[in-house]
Amino acid sequence: MDRLQCRVGGLELKNPLIAAAGEHMIDASGVERAIRAGAGAVVMKSTNESQAAKDQLLRAEYMAFGPDWRPAVWGADAPADVTLASRSGLAPQSFDQWLSQVIVLDRIAREHDCLLIASLILADLDQAEGLARQVEQAGLRALEFNIGTPYASQAVKGAVSTELLPERVREIVARIRATVSIPLGIKLTGQSERVPELAEAAFDSGADNVVMAGRLLGFVPDIETLDPFLGTSLAVGGYWNLPLTCQWLALTRARVGPEASLVGINGAQSGLDIARMLLSGASAVGMASAVMLRGYEVITRSLADLDNWLAEKGLTATQAVGISADRRKSFAEMPLIGEHWRNFVPA
Repeated sequence: MDRLQCRVGGLELKNPLIAAAGEHMIDASGVERAIRAGAGAVVMKSTNESQAAKDQLLRAEYMAFGPDWRPAVWGADAPADVTLASRSGLAPQSFDQWLSQVIVLDRIAREHDCLLIASLILADLDQAEGLARQVEQAGLRALEFNIGTPYASQAVKGAVSTELLPERVREIVARIRATVSIPLGIKLTGQSERVPELAEAAFDSGADNVVMAGRLLGFVPDIETLDPFLGTSLAVGGYWNLPLTCQWLALTRARVGPEASLVGINGAQSGLDIARMLLSGASAVGMASAVMLRGYEVITRSLADLDNWLAEKGLTATQAVGISADRRKSFAEMPLIGEHWRNFVPA
């Protein structure tokens, strides 16, 4: 399994599959299942100081859409081409309860050569500094700081954050970096045309890795009832988002250089999808929705498929990073091929 080993910033992981945060990472039993399934790292369900953000979980709802934008079955038998939609919230425990749980789970993760990552979401920056400091003082090994939730425009003001300006990202990351010395990952939104600039700002201010990019905010009417599905705007993701994530990874790698550690998230459903993100420039790949929908077996199966692919190609996970991104050409560099376009026009 040595070919699966990878490095994210200064962290060595036994493999590049990160079981990313979600509702299935609230209870300790879910986190343990992800650890035992073989994930290289596990991200706890995020928290902050906002009670409104916690209350949002009690209003949460989830659904799967088929390609016809009608509800599909939720579970392991869902079709491969579903879109997942939700309105969600943060971990329901108090911060002290959450931190105590993370400390216990970190011990279990260490026993399985797995990195447990604490995750905070920005609400108030002054408060966030204090929470981050407590995470480090508790002996935890890494922190993910999420400033790219899809919900900020729809949630109670100040509950969560969707940061869209590079200058603001610089300010936020610099303050958290000055507060903690443990490895720091910054999770960014996908709801921007400036994702590479946001990533560059995060790295410039001391981030060890950047997670890109959070789910998108969408809206789907029910053509039967005429109501919006789930009553509101939705955070959406699915297999179709993989090309978008790979594009952000490739563009960001070109902007910040191959030494910067990127974590791809949103769109990976399998081991081969992890391979696609590695080739696009990711050092590791987060999986959340696929595991939440289909179960923790997705982790074990994806790792086996990724390992088989690496063996077939004669690569390690580290060697695969950025191969396709570095071969990407601009449209202007592509050769002239005459009126080939006519082959794609309906008769």
